[in-house]
Amino acid sequence: MSTTPTPTTQADRIRALNDDLRRNISHDRGHAVMTAGIAALGPEAVARIVKTIEVYDDFCHANDPHEEHDFGAFEAEGHTIFFKVDLYEDPNVKDSDGEPLVNRVLTIMLADEY
Repeated sequence: MSTTPTPTTQADRIRALNDDLRRNISHDRGHAVMTAGIAALGPEAVARIVKTIEVYDDFCHANDPHEEHDFGAFEAEGHTIFFKVDLYEDPNVKDSDGEPLVNRVLTIMLADEY
């Protein structure tokens, strides 16, 4: 039985949370949104793009200098596709530790919509 190592640094923790969201887009692990350009490609193309993001592993120093797995780019459907994970803090909502609630949002877009 393999286990996922416990994150040891802040970057490890962020990367693990970002990877969990990215790998489980269709399993309600956070929020995912797409731009109008992605939606216009049609449901079959969107499904292929989502699957590509879920298995994406082309992270390198050029596109992931902080090793947080919060950005990726690839070619699909004749377009360059970007995905980006951002954090949105709700200062008026606190978690059980009294910290502001932070929501992860994965945005899927055409590169020319950036």
